[in-house]
Parts: sequence; C-alpha cells; structure tokens
Amino acid sequence: MALDRSAGRLARCIKCTRHDRILPIRTFTTSAASRLEVQETQTSSDAPPPPATADAPKPKLRDPNTVSTRAAEQQLIQHQRITPVGSRRRRAAIASTSNIPFSELPYQCFQEARALLQADRKEKLEVIRAQRERIERLKAKDVAPQDEAHKEKRLVDMRRKLEEQKILADINDPVVKRKFEDGEGDLTKPIYRLLADRQWRSYRRTLLLQRITQMNVVPDVLPAIDSVISTTLSFAGKRVQHGDFVDSLMSEQAPIMQIQPYDKGKRLYTVVVVNPDVPNVEKDAFDYRCHFLASNIEISPIDTRVHLGRLSEESQVILPWLPAYGQKGAPYQRMSIFVLEQPKSDDPSSGSSHQTLDVAAVKETGRYTQRHGFNLRSFVDKHLLKPVGVDLFRTQWDEGTAAVMQRAGIIGWDVEFKRKRVEPLPYRRMDSVRYR
Repeated sequence: MALDRSAGRLARCIKCTRHDRILPIRTFTTSAASRLEVQETQTSSDAPPPPATADAPKPKLRDPNTVSTRAAEQQLIQHQRITPVGSRRRRAAIASTSNIPFSELPYQCFQEARALLQADRKEKLEVIRAQRERIERLKAKDVAPQDEAHKEKRLVDMRRKLEEQKILADINDPVVKRKFEDGEGDLTKPIYRLLADRQWRSYRRTLLLQRITQMNVVPDVLPAIDSVISTTLSFAGKRVQHGDFVDSLMSEQAPIMQIQPYDKGKRLYTVVVVNPDVPNVEKDAFDYRCHFLASNIEISPIDTRVHLGRLSEESQVILPWLPAYGQKGAPYQRMSIFVLEQPKSDDPSSGSSHQTLDVAAVKETGRYTQRHGFNLRSFVDKHLLKPVGVDLFRTQWDEGTAAVMQRAGIIGWDVEFKRKRVEPLPYRRMDSVRYR
C-alpha cells in the first residue's frame, strides 16, 4: 500500500504542468540523454521572443495645445519630444471650448470681468493721452537757461508716470498674461518687462544671490552688488547653472552670455571675468587673475545675446578670453563674471545715452592689461562703473587641463600642489608624581 501511495504522488508530479515553464520534463530512463536532444533543448530555451506584430498598440498622439494632465504632459514629452504650450490652465480651457478664441470664452463671469477691465483700461488710456500732451507742451515751452535743469527734471518725472500708467492699463488684462505665459511677450512694452522681472526675482535671482553669497564671491571680489539684470551662461551650446563645474575642454572657447535688462532703452556694459583663487606660493595666499575684459557692449531688452569671443578687438576687447584652469592639487577655483553698467552721457549730441570707454587709452596705460593681480575694485572706481549683474562657474584640474594649458601657452601645466605636512609638537613627559 505504501508503494502504491508513493507511485500516485510521483504520477501527479509528472502530470503537473507548472514545470513546463521552468525546464522540459524528461521521463525516467536508464540511458543518458542524447547529444541531439540536449542541443534541441538549449536551442528552444535560447530562442529570441517572437517579433512584435503590426497590430501592437501605438502611443496616442497628444496635442501640445490641449494636454491638461500631468500624465498626458509626460507622454507628450517622452513619445513625441514636444513641450506643452503655455500654462496648464490655458490648455484646459482650450480643450473644453472647441477652439474658441481666448478672449471669447463662453463664461459669463469671465466676460463680465473682461468688460469691467476694458472700461478701466479706457480710463487709463485717456490718462495716458493727456499725459503725453502735457509732455509735448512742456518740451515745446521755452525756458530761461537757468531753468533748463528744472525742466529736464520735470520731463523725467512725467515720463516715469507715463510708464506707470501704461503698466496699470494692461496689468490685469488676461490676454496679456496669456501671451506672457506662452512666451510671446514683447519686451519693448513696459508691461512685459515688468512681468519678466517679477518672474526672475521670484526664484532665479534669489538662487543666484544665494550662490554668490555662500561661495563668498561678495565680498572677495567686490564689496557688494545689487543684481538688477539676469544672466545666463553657455559653453559649446550647453547651459551652465550658477556655480556649476565646467570642464576645461569646454571652457577653452569663450562662452555665450544672455544679458537680460528689464529697463527701457539701450545701454553700454562692461563684462569682466575674474578668478580670485590663484595660488601664491611665496605669500602663502591667493591672488586675482583676469580671464576676460571687454567694454562698450550694447544691450537692450530685445538684444541680449553676447558672444564673448566675437567682440571687436579695437573698440571693445581689452583682455581676450583666457581658458579657465586650475592646477593639479589646488582646490577648485571660482570664476566670477561681473556685468558693469557704464556711466550715463552728459552730451546729448553723442548719439548714445551712456559714455563710451576709451579702450585704446586703457591699453596704453597698461594698468589694467595685466592679468595677474587684477584689481576689479580699482577698475570700477576708476571708470565710474556700476555693478548690475553677476554670474559664477567653477573650474578644477581634470584630464584635459594640461593639454588646454599647453595650447594656450600657460606655464605651470606640469606643476602639482601638495599639502605641507604639519609636524606634531614635541611631547615632554611630566613627572608622574603630579598625577597621583
């Protein structure tokens, strides 16, 4: 009976189909498995999976103007490589209104609010028209020479109030906010410059000031700075975040900067790149080194791109670009970039609102053409410059630094800094009687 029960269990185990998914079942035999059987078993187990059929489901194509959920946005970015347009609120409204223009959305509350805003805007436009007439009358008025300064001051105040009224006329318009969120804002208009400035100050400016404060760029290079323009830096087409490490091969070529002012009109700026972490072995301290210096760079709210390697050698560049590098064994080095606004011009016949820096005269003096020991504070005070923007990246020794230094003709590529060993103080054993 015991043999019958064992045989029954064995039979049930052989009939079990779970083992078909693990390995092929082979009945008991007294002979060894043939070579052909082993090869067939290996071939069947190593066979690739069958190809996907043409009926396999394809990912659904999404419209970048109507996706309004987080999952749909991720599918659009992953499968179609397209970024959603505008805000999620706007896309949800478009998806639910059958391509009706944004200003004609069939919502009663929305339309009544727009009617109220339009009435308020008409009042603001009337104030703007009256303010322009007052400005024209004041400009045409003849005054005594001693009152000319007072007249100019009044004109400046009246133009400032005119710009404020332009902003108040459009600040609540939903169409203006929609265009700004979609990236279609015209920065020649004061309302879009105000919205862009608010957006930059909400996070990116705070992050920038945090980086330059934590890394002690201020006050190591300049005592203080009030950043009022935004800057972005890119090497070889790759954008660099504030304070990131940049490979020496990438920094061999001059970068491209986006300098975005938020004020009306064109201005002249000076861009300087200073390294405050140059090791000085003789003094056992650190020195400054200037990697780039150029002046008379014209920037406006719509003309913001500056290629530091394509500026004029005669009228703009004082010190050409020097690759950022750090010698072996030395700590990482901070490459600080400062944007300095040149002083305003007192001569209205010059054709420019800001003074032009005489690059040839600066080169002739030779005081600020020496890279090592460059003093940015002295340069700012000498030419009455105003720091308005700052950026930062870091460099250190890597596998390409030696080749970059050799190509640039920089000595010291074969020098390695090592920490000096501090010898322990001599220890004198005291009389043990004192410790009993």
